[in-house]
Amino acid sequence: MEELFIGLAVGAVLAYFIYGRFGGVGKKEKTNTQSVILMEKIRSVCKFITVEGDFSEIFYYENVKDKWLNLLLGKKKALVLIEAKAHIGFDLTKLKMEADTKNKTIILTNFPQPELLTIETDFKYYDKREGWANPFTAADLTEINQEAKKHIVDKVPGSGLYTEASKQALETIQLVEKLVETINWRLDYTALFDSIESPKLKE
Repeated sequence: MEELFIGLAVGAVLAYFIYGRFGGVGKKEKTNTQSVILMEKIRSVCKFITVEGDFSEIFYYENVKDKWLNLLLGKKKALVLIEAKAHIGFDLTKLKMEADTKNKTIILTNFPQPELLTIETDFKYYDKREGWANPFTAADLTEINQEAKKHIVDKVPGSGLYTEASKQALETIQLVEKLVETINWRLDYTALFDSIESPKLKE
């Protein structure tokens, strides 16, 4: 009877150590997998728009590339009314994150600068003048649209939209924080306190 008891005790101790070794490895692997999936989930949000700006501009186009052709056949020129909507925000694929699996913490080490994510444009032509033998072609209209869109893109930096978007950085980080909390992890963004333009982060 005593030998049976000793055998059971030894077996229990061996089982404990075996579980501690292999069960712990499984748990660690599960935690690592969990952190990888979480970071991919955050990046999958991709482009997050925080500011929208409307533009209305008059763009003057004149074909100056074919100087001699214009002299012979007449100039092509047009006034274009551009109605545009610019979306400024953050590309979350550029987030830099590290996983502390021991403390179940995602450490945010870098947050992207605001950028122009998309721009929607609508063009209306006014006072479109063609040369007597130099009409507008499909290629000309494509060129006008491209130059008109570039005209709006060049206006965005001076519009104050990037500054306004920077002020929304904290709200964007808090969105990431909520995603992290869905699996009972914690987001650590203390490394960004000096780089994010938000009074709340610097308090």
